[in-house]
Amino acid sequence: MKLPWPRSLFSRLMLIWLVGIALVLALSFMLFAGERERVGRAALLAGIAQEIATAADVLDRMPAAERERWIDEFGRRRLRFALREPGEMPPTEQSGNPLLQALRDAMPERTVSLHRIERHGMPHPMLAASVGLADGTALLVRLPGFPPPPGLRLPPPDRLLAALLALIGGVSLLAWIAVRLATRPLSRMAAAARAIGEDPERAPMDTAGPTEVAQAAVAFNQMQQRIREHVAERTRILAAISHDLQTPITRLRLRAEMVDDDTLRARIQSDLDAMQALVREGLDYARSLDERQPAQPIDLEGLLSALRADAEDMGWEVSLAGSARHACPGQPTALRRALWNLIENGVKFGQRVAIALRESADGFEIRIRDNGPGLPESELEKVFEPFYRTESSRSRETGGTGLGLAIARNLLRAQRGDVRLRNHPEGGLEAVVTLPPAPAAAH
Repeated sequence: MKLPWPRSLFSRLMLIWLVGIALVLALSFMLFAGERERVGRAALLAGIAQEIATAADVLDRMPAAERERWIDEFGRRRLRFALREPGEMPPTEQSGNPLLQALRDAMPERTVSLHRIERHGMPHPMLAASVGLADGTALLVRLPGFPPPPGLRLPPPDRLLAALLALIGGVSLLAWIAVRLATRPLSRMAAAARAIGEDPERAPMDTAGPTEVAQAAVAFNQMQQRIREHVAERTRILAAISHDLQTPITRLRLRAEMVDDDTLRARIQSDLDAMQALVREGLDYARSLDERQPAQPIDLEGLLSALRADAEDMGWEVSLAGSARHACPGQPTALRRALWNLIENGVKFGQRVAIALRESADGFEIRIRDNGPGLPESELEKVFEPFYRTESSRSRETGGTGLGLAIARNLLRAQRGDVRLRNHPEGGLEAVVTLPPAPAAAH
């Protein structure tokens, strides 16, 4: 089974940091605890061996008759001394015990051996060390048996939990700061990439920061500049072509008047009208890409009422509902053109249009719903592409150049708004226009 892996870079780096440092801390703790146990045990054995060596040196300097009287004075809580003949030693010898090595290190010049004494009822056998004195007498030292080295002994649960929480908290804080500093430039770059799609004229990114971040920001700014130049060049070309086509179209219109055949002249005039409309729409589309008028407060309710009156003068059936208490910041001419394109599109394909206005803390919302057949879900975004027309709008009767919705979206996005299409549950196509809130309502 594949384990889940976080999707964001921040989550992945945090997970790697925390897991890695937790493993390092756990291994370090185990090594430290084991080494501390080993060092402590070695120090204990070295102390016992040194104490036995000292007792042996003192007994060597005493006369043989005095040793029996003083031997008991060397007794300690853990050590018991006795003098024996070499043949009286216990039979079981301990050759691999670490205490034997400690005794030999403390008394390299003496004969030392270690024996085990089994006693019933004791959990561990006793040990007896035999140390040869200078005159050949064996000094027998009885020691309690040493259990095998214990495993890793953990601190009490409350202390262990407190220590682990402190370590995890400290490491998490440091990891969060480090990962945040590392991923913040990527977040800024992602935000700048999203913003450049809505406003290519936005200010360049700040190039301050580490070398890699500064290089990426410089490359991003260069890309933004090239995109801006490309869009501007495309707009100039489209505007120039559309403008220059008006002159030959006008000449053709004059020459069409000289055609004697009325039917042929009418067809030529119809084609020229379509070409003229396409040129005009092309100019409007080019201007919509470069619409940079200053924003003004707009009475949306009044603007929509005026548009409804204009539509009724043209014989269109348009209704208006809703209200707005505040003025919307925007460009009046551009907003009027965008909303008119949407209303005209709704009337063209749905005969009747219903407009609903609503204001909220997030901004203004205008819904323009027609009574038409709607669109397939796959075409709800495609119709905003320049010169894209659905199959139902390709005939000469319905007309259209495929630029009306593209122009409307460009004009709305130029003033921090947007438009999207959806099929209404009760039938028809609905255009949902969103506009930024009024400064007073935003606060």
